[in-house]
Amino acid sequence: MQVVDLIQGALGAIPYAEAAEGEAAAGLSFNLFWILISAANFAFFIIVLRAAALGPITKMLDERRERIERGLREAAEATIAKSRAEEAAGVALADARRESNEIRANADKAAAQIRDEQAAALKAELDRMRADATKEIEAARVSALAAIRSEVADLAIGAATKVVGSSMDGDRQRALVGEFLDEQSKKGN
Repeated sequence: MQVVDLIQGALGAIPYAEAAEGEAAAGLSFNLFWILISAANFAFFIIVLRAAALGPITKMLDERRERIERGLREAAEATIAKSRAEEAAGVALADARRESNEIRANADKAAAQIRDEQAAALKAELDRMRADATKEIEAARVSALAAIRSEVADLAIGAATKVVGSSMDGDRQRALVGEFLDEQSKKGN
């Protein structure tokens, strides 16, 4: 149904289109005055458009181009500055690591030196204490030997007097016992 209505409407419009075509052919004429006026109006429009719109538009476009170029330059400079800052940070980080390694090495050396000094001091103290103890022991041994010698001499003299039946003088007895003990100490020690 709609197709039929569409076709009928198009067929009904044909007489009106033929009438408009005839009027347009009759009204088409060239008038030089109106052509010149139209050209002058168009030129005036272009001049006004150029003065009023083209100048500000080109100025705006130039400013925008300059802003974009400045932004690109600043971005390039920022990129360069960033790379320089990264390099400087890398150098600073490497220096800090090197310095921390040096500090750690120096601390290790100082600790080792302190440890060695303390070990040497302790060893010297131990050696001194050992030497003092050895001297004390030697003095005690000598003292004990002297005490035992006199007691052994008295016992030996008493035993020899009973066995022999006669007594020897004290100096002779002590000399004899001393010689015996010296021989024994040389053999045993």
